[in-house]
Amino acid sequence: MNTTPHCITASDIAKAAEILQGHAIRTPVMTSHQADEIAGARLFFKCENFQCIGAFKFRGAYNAISQLTQTQRRAGVIAFSSGNHAQAIALAARELGVNATIVMPHDAPATKLAATRGYGANVVIYQRHSEDREAIAERLATEQGLTVIPPYNYPQVIAGQGTAAKELIEEVGQLDILLVCTGGGGLLSGCAVAAHHWSPGCRVFGVEPLAGNDVQQSLRSGNRVHIPVPLTIADGAQTQQVGQLTFPIIQQYVEDILTVTDKQLCQQMRFFMERMKIVVEPTGCLAAAAAMNRLIDLHGKKVGVIVSGGNVDVDKIEQYLSMARE
Repeated sequence: MNTTPHCITASDIAKAAEILQGHAIRTPVMTSHQADEIAGARLFFKCENFQCIGAFKFRGAYNAISQLTQTQRRAGVIAFSSGNHAQAIALAARELGVNATIVMPHDAPATKLAATRGYGANVVIYQRHSEDREAIAERLATEQGLTVIPPYNYPQVIAGQGTAAKELIEEVGQLDILLVCTGGGGLLSGCAVAAHHWSPGCRVFGVEPLAGNDVQQSLRSGNRVHIPVPLTIADGAQTQQVGQLTFPIIQQYVEDILTVTDKQLCQQMRFFMERMKIVVEPTGCLAAAAAMNRLIDLHGKKVGVIVSGGNVDVDKIEQYLSMARE
């Protein structure tokens, strides 16, 4: 077992919760009798699609910018993201009076691109398949004196994301299993630390798209695996490699990484819309799809499910719902 000191502790998550109070939304926990019947368990959906900017990312973004020095705040911040972290940094920066620049891919969902600009951020577009977003951000940071806030490989971001699991456990009590949507591992590692501290004995599983299972490969091999840009509708999980800071936490506190197909994500989107009357983006469906497709034995268990976000282009919803029927 990895014994290297981690970049965050439960105390960091508790501090983040205090910082976020009155700024982030304490999102609802929803249940569904039909979902319970399908999964054979009691499912508790932590609905971060109702969070500020429509995703959990606001937690980490606000926590990170809040803890910058005054000098860093005056200079401004820069981030790179396909959309949800972009919006989160843009809104958090606006609320805290900090200038923000966001490096976004050319194929980012239109709603996320428009929202990021709407929050007042300067958007720099790059080609996802031929340019390195991190290199672009580092260059601009050096030229302009900006502080880089990555979407997951940053201690205060990880701690902020962990507050989602902390709130869930506070509301519903001890959990047997926690399922968490997984891209770069910020949400998963933060929630894993929270579960370990506030719900000892809870088994934590990450869930990522089958086409982009870099975290699964990494956890099973013991080394961070780099993959090509995944071809999946789960745009928030199109990461190529798990974070350097998040991976050791995942190694210690996460039992395994599960994968679901794009079709299963579309079917889960349809279930959320038809049965629970909520809009969830493909990435946000990862953990729920794993539960409702019974990828592990959940029988009789009390299961927490992190629904990570709800930012989906309206004109793509029909396409996704059609994929669910194919």
